[in-house]
Amino acid sequence: MMAIKAGAPIPELESWGTVADLGSTITEGEVLAFGKVSFGTPTSSVSAGYFACTKGKFDMDYPFTEQAVVLEGECVLLNRETGHSVHYKAGDAWFVEKGAPISWQILSERFVKHYLAVA
Repeated sequence: MMAIKAGAPIPELESWGTVADLGSTITEGEVLAFGKVSFGTPTSSVSAGYFACTKGKFDMDYPFTEQAVVLEGECVLLNRETGHSVHYKAGDAWFVEKGAPISWQILSERFVKHYLAVA
């Protein structure tokens, strides 16, 4: 069992380059990415782990279905297809289906989530 709580220490995360290196399109800022996989691998059909990034904006079409919990920072996610937008902060969670066209706006200097992804 692994406890994942808002406000708890976050493990050391590895540099993953920028979110563009992960398939996103950066629309504002540099948006550096960091992470640590805690289950599976980044290319396995099911994976879980930590994802962090720096302040900025980027677009991505979700390559997997994801359930995530915000551990640190704030962001706004906008579904570009429906126009629906939600502001998230530590303790909030979301569920996004594969293929959803999502615009991310990272409001804090650092944003961290824990995710479960199913490809």
